[in-house]
Amino acid sequence: MHELAVAQALVEQVEAVIAQHGATQARMIRVRIGPLAGVVPALLASAFPLAAAGSRAEHAELDLVAAPVKVRCQTCGAETEAAMNRLLCGACGDWHTQVISGDDLLLESVELETTPS
Repeated sequence: MHELAVAQALVEQVEAVIAQHGATQARMIRVRIGPLAGVVPALLASAFPLAAAGSRAEHAELDLVAAPVKVRCQTCGAETEAAMNRLLCGACGDWHTQVISGDDLLLESVELETTPS
């Protein structure tokens, strides 16, 4: 289950954001995951509490946002959504496409908690 390693790297990134902003902890962590990212969202969600235990992200809510697969057609230039296992242009049906999103795993935002001054 490589999702545990992904969750550990995510916690490291969140810790860096917390430190950078002088916050005390993270409240909510939003991660954008495309179906071609090679990460199973349910497994990442179950691995996150283990990775976050004892960190300043321990009590944070993990919000996993599904990113659609989008392709750019090299024939007609259209940018359309596509099925994970069928990367065809939605405009002309050609198979000469390039994935432009859906293979991403991105820390989209972190909601922080700070100590009042």
